[in-house]
Amino acid sequence: MPVAIFVLTLVVLWLCARAGTLLARFDPRDAHEDLGMVLAATLTLLGLIIGFSFSMATNRYDMRKNYEEAEANAIGTEYLRAGLLPDAQAAHTRALLKEYLAQRILFYNTHDTGALVQINTRTGELQNALWSSVRDAASANPTMIVALAVSGMNDVINSQGYTQAAWWNRIPSGAWALMVLIALVGNLMLGFTAYHLKSHAVLLSVLPLVVAIAFFLIADIDSPRGGVIHVSPQNLLALGPSLN
Repeated sequence: MPVAIFVLTLVVLWLCARAGTLLARFDPRDAHEDLGMVLAATLTLLGLIIGFSFSMATNRYDMRKNYEEAEANAIGTEYLRAGLLPDAQAAHTRALLKEYLAQRILFYNTHDTGALVQINTRTGELQNALWSSVRDAASANPTMIVALAVSGMNDVINSQGYTQAAWWNRIPSGAWALMVLIALVGNLMLGFTAYHLKSHAVLLSVLPLVVAIAFFLIADIDSPRGGVIHVSPQNLLALGPSLN
């Protein structure tokens, strides 16, 4: 839930910065050069980790996009290869592929957990039916031509498995924990060092806001279904009219 992460991060980091100002009241000194150097190093490390996590999220997003394209190519190729089967089995296989394509589009577009379970169940049933169709044709007529249809069906099923694995591949929780910990420490030290500045109230709001936006962007890209940035099944949608 990227929006929840943004709100929670903004509130917690701001409170942490305010806590730093409260601690600074017990220290009468105006200069904190040593702590300032530590603060600069901490914020630099935070920026590096945020950049590293953003790179991880974008790589996973690109992976999901590539596997969506691979799924569309596999289904389209198998739809053509189904013509190598006997007429009755070819028509049956192509009808199943059309329904399978509709289920794959729903997989990308749905945001309801209950509907997703039904989609995955129906997808598994269609995969079994599709494999049985080409398997029966290969058993009745074991030729190299029919083997092309069997190989194409294997690609269709494998591409769905690769897609599912890519959607499960998220940024490790350890990376999130490290980012949050460093952000908390950085904002605490920021509040402590900025207490004696006249504009410390504005300064204490800028860093939590910037970090919260960065966390929101990373969580949004890393989340396949939450947030506002999603992988659109544009290749699967474009394939539909060609199958009809």
